[in-house]
Amino acid sequence: MPDISSWHDYFVMVGGGSAALTGLIFVAMTLHLDEITTNPVHRHRARTILMGLTAVFIRCGLVLMGGQSFRAVAIEIVGVLTVVEFLLYSSIRQAMQSADRGVLLRTIGSFACLLLEEAGAIVLFFGNAWGLYVVGLGMMSSFIFMVTGAWLLLVGVGRVEAAGARSAAGR
Repeated sequence: MPDISSWHDYFVMVGGGSAALTGLIFVAMTLHLDEITTNPVHRHRARTILMGLTAVFIRCGLVLMGGQSFRAVAIEIVGVLTVVEFLLYSSIRQAMQSADRGVLLRTIGSFACLLLEEAGAIVLFFGNAWGLYVVGLGMMSSFIFMVTGAWLLLVGVGRVEAAGARSAAGR
């Protein structure tokens, strides 16, 4: 029977980090809300980043609940991931309509990270502790997409706002 208690610090660190990043990104997005809500690519990035970080926080919180078996943890991870995958699949369909192919590729990459994490949870469910390493790898890989996606969102918004300022100054 796998011992998940040794993973406590990992899930505290990742859950706390995702909560902090969610707050910082939320504040940054509210400062540029008009541009984000009117641009479909920016809106897509904002939605998927916040959804992804929130889902990481939820998964970490569920894993940290005391007195659970490894099977309960695996079921919780798969349950949350199934909801996120469903929502992200809808985003993939929207991203396919985007003129920016990078958006589609990044969304598919994020989806692949979720599938990797889900595979690890399934391995854990069947009693193999190394499934948590796969869960961790999928989760950390997702962070790469979320953090770089947040950067691309803010850079994209900044470009649009800078172009608008130059245009207004030229009048």
